[in-house]
This record gives sequence, structure tokens and C-alpha cells, in this order.
Amino acid sequence: MEARINQGTLTLVEGDITREETDAIVNAANSRLMGGAGVDGAIHRAGGPSIMAECRKIGGCPTGQAVITTGGNLKAKHVIHTVGPIYQGGNRGEAHLLRSAYLSSLQLAASQGLKSIAFPAISTGIYGYPLTEAAHIALKTAVDYLRERADIALIRFCLFDRRTYEIFAAELKKLLEQETVSKSS
Repeated sequence: MEARINQGTLTLVEGDITREETDAIVNAANSRLMGGAGVDGAIHRAGGPSIMAECRKIGGCPTGQAVITTGGNLKAKHVIHTVGPIYQGGNRGEAHLLRSAYLSSLQLAASQGLKSIAFPAISTGIYGYPLTEAAHIALKTAVDYLRERADIALIRFCLFDRRTYEIFAAELKKLLEQETVSKSS
């Protein structure tokens, strides 16, 4: 699925983020930047030891923020590591922190002159964020970013399985329909 927003493009694909050829891929990291399961483990395995070496030098990353390293052996030249929130019922600032994780990643990419970025579904695995709510936050943040700025040409969401892709596609369709309605009102 693809949507043009101002000068930018937002796409959804089902696949393996470690195979993306965007300028940067985003890692759903832990705050210690020490690798882990899921997307984090896959990126470190595919990217090789140079990513971990840079992560050790950086030392850590607070929830909702982002840091950048080399892409190592990946096709992407950079990995942006961001820490999403652990879902604890939704009343502990999780939505704000998740939005901040996406926005910090986009701002960091732009500050480095990068033009394309691929995201996973941050915090929806072991961190337990409800998928539909997480998809809405991720996509609204991306749409708003493309609407307000023209420094990133492509934001791609590379989603691990069909169910995740379908939920993101439904949420993107809703967001785009809401915009059409608000423009015609």
C-alpha cells in the first residue's frame, strides 16, 4: 500500500526489515542498546558486530528517543535505534512515548541528510503494545511529519507478518479517509 503526502511517499510492505534498501532502518531497541529478541536480534545478527560495537560506545538510549549507528553488513547504510515504551495499560504516557520514538527517529534521519527510512511496528512485540493503537500512532506521526516537512522522501513500514500489515493498512486507510473528509468540510 502506498500514499503520496505532499512531496513524500508513505508505503506499507510485508517483509524482513533487515533486507530493506532505505538509507536507514529503524531498530526497536532496548534502552541499554545491547541487542535482544525480535527485530532487535534480527538486525544485530544480519548487520554484524560493527553495529553492536557502536551501540556499546553510545551506551544507551532513553525511551522515546533515538540514536544512530552504521548499518554494518545491511543494505541500509544506517540503523536508527529507538526505544519504544513497554505497554502497561495505556495510562502511563505510553502513547506519548511511542509517538516520540517515531518522531525522534524521523528527526534524526533528517538531521543526517537521509531521505528514506524503514520502520518496524515498534513496541508491538515483547513490549506488548496493542497493535491497532500502535499502528494508529505510528501512521499518524508519519503522515503529520510528511505533511509538515519535506526533508524525508520515503517513509516505509516494513511489517513482519500479514496480520500486522493488514492492521496497518486498515489504519492508514482510516487516516487518509479522515483527511479527505476534513478537507472537503
